[in-house]
Amino acid sequence: MRKIALEEHFTRPEMSAYAQYGGSSRGSPVFEGFQERLLDFGEMRLEAMDRAGIDLAVLSVTTPGVQAEPDTNVAIKRARIENDFLAREITKHPTRYAGFAHLPLQDAAAAADELSRCVEQLEFKGAMVNGHTNGRYLDERSYDPFWERVEALGVPIYLHPRDPFDAPHMFTGHRELSGATWVWTVETATHALRLVFGGVFDRYPKAKLILGHMGETLPYLLWRLDSRWRVQAGSEPIERAPSRIIRDNIFVTTTGVCSHASLLCALSALGEDSVMFSVDYPYEDCEVAAKFIDSAPVSDEVRAKVCHGTARRVLRL
Repeated sequence: MRKIALEEHFTRPEMSAYAQYGGSSRGSPVFEGFQERLLDFGEMRLEAMDRAGIDLAVLSVTTPGVQAEPDTNVAIKRARIENDFLAREITKHPTRYAGFAHLPLQDAAAAADELSRCVEQLEFKGAMVNGHTNGRYLDERSYDPFWERVEALGVPIYLHPRDPFDAPHMFTGHRELSGATWVWTVETATHALRLVFGGVFDRYPKAKLILGHMGETLPYLLWRLDSRWRVQAGSEPIERAPSRIIRDNIFVTTTGVCSHASLLCALSALGEDSVMFSVDYPYEDCEVAAKFIDSAPVSDEVRAKVCHGTARRVLRL
């Protein structure tokens, strides 16, 4: 079955100093393998897509990119350079690649303007946001101009993990919990819940968020989120139950969770129109991801929605 994948990463030598590689150490064979594939836009990437039956990959700068840059002006300049570079690569394979904008979220207005440029001029399909920006999260009211633009453009924001701003004591002495194993899940799920409980989707009810990794555990927790929300009111009341906001405004992808049990939970919790296939290339294997979705115990109609139908609708492909 034809597939669209939308958490597929790249970098350039000029950006590699920012990159995080899922906890792999620089100089290790795993790191070197990731680096080689991240830099490639030709044979390796396209062959991996072909073996998995992936028609289209939506490409994005690997985490955290310019969001780790302390100088706002440098971040603005480099984000534009990366987006222009990606646009040129897409023109070489316009039927195989699309793009997510890379944004300088150190400045909300600059990020909004760059998103507009990328969507309206470069024909990108939304943006990939790599977690917090030097400790700032997207529920801050200073980001309202950014969300206003997101809603007006009608494109989704894909919220991708990165390392936390600080190091919680509970992870001390357990390096195996770092990165994509667990810490990134906690960080990203918490960021998403800040958006939910911070009223972002009340203020911008048409805004769309995408979470990878089968929703960063949130599909499993909807009942409990509603139960505790009723007795632990926050500083800014929200208009809908958390589960309603998540079902209305958040989509999830299958990246990095090739488990039929997890897929069935996400489909049951969120609905068959809210789950999309992805790989997380090069950090996950395209063929493994393809075999997982091709063999999933769902109807062909649901499989088609997950593999390509919902992505075509959400990204307006």
